[in-house]
Amino acid sequence: MATTPPPTDVVVVGAGPVGLMLAGELARAGVEVVVLERREAATTASRASTLHARTMEILDSRGLLPRFGSPPVEPRGHFGGIPMDLTLPGSHPGQWKVPQTTTESVLQRWALDAGARIRRGVEVVGLGEDTARVHVQAVGPAGESVIPASYVVACDGEDSTVRRLVGAGFPGQDAVRELLRADVVGIDVRNRRFERLDAGLAIAARRADGVTRVMVHAFGTRVRDGESDPSFEEVSSAWKQVTGEDISTGTPLWLNRFGDAARQLTRYRHGRVLFAGDAAHRQMPIGGQALNLGLQDAFNLGWKLAAVVRGANGQALLDTYHDERHAVGARVLSNIRAQALMLLGGPEIEPLRSVLAELIGHDEVRARLAGMISGLDIRYPVGGDDPLLGARLPPSALRVGGDRVTTAALLRQGGGLLLRLADGRGRAPRLTGWRGRVTAVSGRGEPGSALQALPDAVLVRPDGHVAWTSAGEFGLTAALTRWFGPPVDTATR
Repeated sequence: MATTPPPTDVVVVGAGPVGLMLAGELARAGVEVVVLERREAATTASRASTLHARTMEILDSRGLLPRFGSPPVEPRGHFGGIPMDLTLPGSHPGQWKVPQTTTESVLQRWALDAGARIRRGVEVVGLGEDTARVHVQAVGPAGESVIPASYVVACDGEDSTVRRLVGAGFPGQDAVRELLRADVVGIDVRNRRFERLDAGLAIAARRADGVTRVMVHAFGTRVRDGESDPSFEEVSSAWKQVTGEDISTGTPLWLNRFGDAARQLTRYRHGRVLFAGDAAHRQMPIGGQALNLGLQDAFNLGWKLAAVVRGANGQALLDTYHDERHAVGARVLSNIRAQALMLLGGPEIEPLRSVLAELIGHDEVRARLAGMISGLDIRYPVGGDDPLLGARLPPSALRVGGDRVTTAALLRQGGGLLLRLADGRGRAPRLTGWRGRVTAVSGRGEPGSALQALPDAVLVRPDGHVAWTSAGEFGLTAALTRWFGPPVDTATR
């Protein structure tokens, strides 16, 4: 007989990086959150290993970067295997090499410290929804339970159980080409960076611990039936076919295959059930974009869902999650499909690669692609023509009183941020009706700071994106109400 635990605010399904990021965001905002994960222990496979500039800024705005230590940073990335500089203005330019095991460990500790509960070895097998709650049917070590929750967020990967239970539309294309991938010890092959040979594509990178990651695609091969991990014999055979080298004497630590499937949910929200990360979109994990896209989904959703759960905002705020992130996801899927074709296509793709390599030599093109890959060019449709509206607040330092603070540090306070930047000496605008939801700060950008080019005042959402400027056509009260709910008359409280 199923037990019924006490109701909770939010159930997050999946304790990968995306689910843990969301759980931490919710818990730090005072939301009661339970994470359900069918794996009994965290993965030991390195999997994704790249954090891009925008994700690093996000982690900085939550004070998490010290927990990552000093990961190596590489200014150079690629588009479809064509080398390019990813450096753009910001606090963390380039791409940062962090194993997924580290990312998961840091985010799990953060979520737990904030008060989230994580239940491992628990599998979701059913969902029911009424006007007030979602009822999550789960099976775990203690047997069957039905957990009542105000909302459920599916972060359970590209083969999402929740997506299947909801029957959510997931249109797109199946994979037709794939890369085989393995982490191997005991082999000695030279590093290869997207090396296209006569017979296929070969990639190899030796880590400091002696493990070599190899990836290979033989031109003309198609995706095999089923989605099971390849055998090491399959990987080593393909590697020899493409490179002529024998790696069969090595010892594999981890093997997998990933194809060029491209699918995206029609809607990221289905009533009280929402989707984030690979549960919402499936794409080839090229250049680390899949992981970073998912983490940024969670960051966009977290503060909005917390505000709705706490009663500060109405349901309409949750619809902006779909409106904003679905468009970003569609754009990322498009660029990844282009890159997959350039990487895995045969000799017929070479003219296209040559043209693009020439175009990337022009800085305007390079910067456009680098912004797309890093997530630094995202601009949400918050209303208004000012190019700053909807974009991220440029990471900068400013003087508040006699103290030097960064915009990332100001965002760690939680809630929104109203910055008065005219001269740093005037009084910050009064925000009595939004006390506890928005903090007003009066400061002055340091010489050379990007803040010096901003209007006199800007309103920044908890995710660091600008929602209003004093140079815009819309009023501050309207922007505050839209993003932080109606004002509260503190005199009557």
